[in-house]
Amino acid sequence: MSAVSLRPYLPSDADRCAAIFRASVEELASDDYSAEQCAAWAARADDPAFPQRLAGALTLMALVDGEAAGFASLKGAETIDMLYVDPNFARRGVATALLDAFVRLAAARGAKTLASEVSDTARPLFERQGFQAQRRNLVQLDDEWLANTTMTKRLAPGDANEPVRH
Repeated sequence: MSAVSLRPYLPSDADRCAAIFRASVEELASDDYSAEQCAAWAARADDPAFPQRLAGALTLMALVDGEAAGFASLKGAETIDMLYVDPNFARRGVATALLDAFVRLAAARGAKTLASEVSDTARPLFERQGFQAQRRNLVQLDDEWLANTTMTKRLAPGDANEPVRH
């Protein structure tokens, strides 16, 4: 298995990110969401503001053998806005590498917690990385309602991998 490398997002990555977003939703989320829900969700990649959303956050590209395999974006110091992996690279450490990078970056930026609105598909990954469910949410996309979970991880100063325990 090839190693995952990370680099900053470039404006020229917008089309590839949109393709990864669409494929990830349509293929990987199809066990957890209906075809209609996935279609409404995947259509967000066609929003003209999608590239600005990526550029307006700290967005990282994950590469495997030089090919863009996934991406993730961090809004501010404490919120993971997006994390998507090309289905051809699923379960090969791409999402874990991106999530680990953001845990470390958030801690380095002084964040006390890291949060994300996590799909049912991604929830097991976030749980394995020490995130805990806070609440269930319903999000309306066009005429469809999708459920997700707000998950957070407390960050210990000096140790970005371990949650703070009280």
